[in-house]
Amino acid sequence: MGLFDLFSGGKGSSPLKKLVGRANNKDAQSVDRWKALEQLRDAGTDEAIAGLLRRFSFVYSKSIEDEQEKDWVHDQLVAFGQKALPEVERSLISAESISWQLKVLAHVAEHDQSWAILEKVIAANDNEYVRDPSRKIQLITFLGEEFKDPRAARALPQYLEDMDEGVRFNTVEALLAQEDEEAAREPLLKLLTDEKEESRRVKIRILDGLADAGWNTHGWKGQVEKLCDEIGRGHSIDGKGRIRKATQKG
Repeated sequence: MGLFDLFSGGKGSSPLKKLVGRANNKDAQSVDRWKALEQLRDAGTDEAIAGLLRRFSFVYSKSIEDEQEKDWVHDQLVAFGQKALPEVERSLISAESISWQLKVLAHVAEHDQSWAILEKVIAANDNEYVRDPSRKIQLITFLGEEFKDPRAARALPQYLEDMDEGVRFNTVEALLAQEDEEAAREPLLKLLTDEKEESRRVKIRILDGLADAGWNTHGWKGQVEKLCDEIGRGHSIDGKGRIRKATQKG
């Protein structure tokens, strides 16, 4: 009986569950986890792939070994290719941390396949309050840095209304990274001039980002000029309605 036979279906499900448990025991020795992870890779069933994905859910006390294990799991999942995609999608929807799963997704899915999955992840992580926004921030960062697409740019502005300042700040970064003026200019100017936005660093980042992008302030110029004076960082508006940093010349 081969390893696949042992761990696939029927009576084999119990030993596989035990193997998944050993692979994800953060109190175990790294060598024992390695052995279990390798056996899960060799089994290659959906349940085994789900077990490998669970390794991303905790941090081992020894940071170098923790990173090595996660790097290895990432590479094995990428090697599975499209076979891993259904379990990657399930993990993206349900896991508390999704940064590693997003890295796997970027390697195993075609662009439009990725978007179909990302839409579901976005729906599961809207701008409603959550106690821990880290998963939302991981998603937003990925959309900004790794998934250049008008659909992503249009999906991001909702997070500018999030209660968490870190979510809003990272959304500003993501929108600027998308470089989609049509999708981002007005939402950024709206947040910049919103009196309810109390975060100084968010407003400064928008001012700097709009200045770097060269996007104009048409429709918001007076409010932005007033805000530049209030912020006091030397920003100004040139004759074409564009924001300038203190060191920039018109």
